[in-house]
Amino acid sequence: CAIAFQCGAAVLRPLCDCEAACTSASEPLLATEEGDSVSFWNGSADTIQLPPVPRAGEVSIEEAIWCRRSIRSFTDEAPTPDIVSRLLWAAQGVTSEEGFRSAPSAGATYPLEVFLAAAGHLSRYEPEGHRLIITMRKDVRKALAKAALGQHWFDNAPLIFILAADVSRTSVRYGKRADLYVHIEVGCASENLMLQAAAMGWGSVPIGAFLEEDVSRVLELPKEWTPYLIVPVGVEAE
Repeated sequence: CAIAFQCGAAVLRPLCDCEAACTSASEPLLATEEGDSVSFWNGSADTIQLPPVPRAGEVSIEEAIWCRRSIRSFTDEAPTPDIVSRLLWAAQGVTSEEGFRSAPSAGATYPLEVFLAAAGHLSRYEPEGHRLIITMRKDVRKALAKAALGQHWFDNAPLIFILAADVSRTSVRYGKRADLYVHIEVGCASENLMLQAAAMGWGSVPIGAFLEEDVSRVLELPKEWTPYLIVPVGVEAE
């Protein structure tokens, strides 16, 4: 794909061919023959099995760190299932036979829930099965931007991740310290997600300015779940 990673004044290129990291042989996740963005799961299935994630990528962790920047303008380029799979796995994927995940969690209590909003659907990531559970068959991106104090500059991002948490899963074990631990976990998971995006040549930005009640209403979250962070992801618009 001949991507040059623009990092401030420097332009870094991967040490090896980045094509495998930036594209996939899989069918586009959100595309039609006419090029319109639609959900690729318009059928009756309520779950989508994601493709497996390889043990090694084409871009080093150092390059990804160098290149991660907050991006606030996105094209409508559609992601492949492979890209979506890697992003979700980076945030909360299972990485061991014991069920440990990609981001650390106090006492392995795993309070986080990761939602994905895209054209035509809202879904929740299930780490144990590495799959998406469809919760709504509608596009909630504009409603999310409105809930984020009207930040409509991100409502065209092809992927919008929402990190929510059920603090009670952690407070049962750690009491009042749980709130701090959950904030730490959200930071770890979101940084994993954004570094994975950078490694594939995609842009992202963390958004904390939103009304929790409004985001919860858009996602129809259970009352014990609280949204903590919104992360739009897409190809940077020039």
